[in-house]
Amino acid sequence: MPAEIRKTLLHVETTWIEGGKVAPVPLKMIAALAVIRNPWAGQGFVEDLRPAILDCAPGLGALLTGMVLEAAGGGDKVEGYGKAAIVGVNGEVEHASGLIHTLRFGNHYREAVGAKSYLAFTNTRGPANASLQIPLMDKNDGGRRSHYLTIQLSVADAPAPDEIVVALGASVGGRPHHRIGDRYQDLKELGHDLENPASV
Repeated sequence: MPAEIRKTLLHVETTWIEGGKVAPVPLKMIAALAVIRNPWAGQGFVEDLRPAILDCAPGLGALLTGMVLEAAGGGDKVEGYGKAAIVGVNGEVEHASGLIHTLRFGNHYREAVGAKSYLAFTNTRGPANASLQIPLMDKNDGGRRSHYLTIQLSVADAPAPDEIVVALGASVGGRPHHRIGDRYQDLKELGHDLENPASV
């Protein structure tokens, strides 16, 4: 059975001034959330999570991707991206993980924005109004530090004990006035091969 969605939320914030200085390009960050009934609620320990993952994850991925794209103005506008889930206190962190750590969820988003990087993520357990943190990174370049961002918000009445909050995040732009460089400079200074960062 597809996910039983109680409600969806769309969070959009635009930063015009950072550090007392006007941003040359405003930073827009977007979060699309679905509050769903935990599909494993009331079943005790479930050994095989796969059937419910297959039922719920694809539809959630498509729904939340569509919400992000509409708010961003299209997949080409999305530069940073990430995902998150919070399971209510009666559930397992594995339940939150199961719904977002499957290609059937993430590939909707990855393909829609033309991404190459993996989706940064958090998966946690908490009560209603728990802090939801969605880490972002550049969709094509995991070493581009300007796009290391975090969307932080909460939903006053979710997750209920038998619910899961599932979310996708996006940025249009990077941090205003970013000035800490990218990880490649560190690798070079530390003597690592940029083509093979694990080497010395």
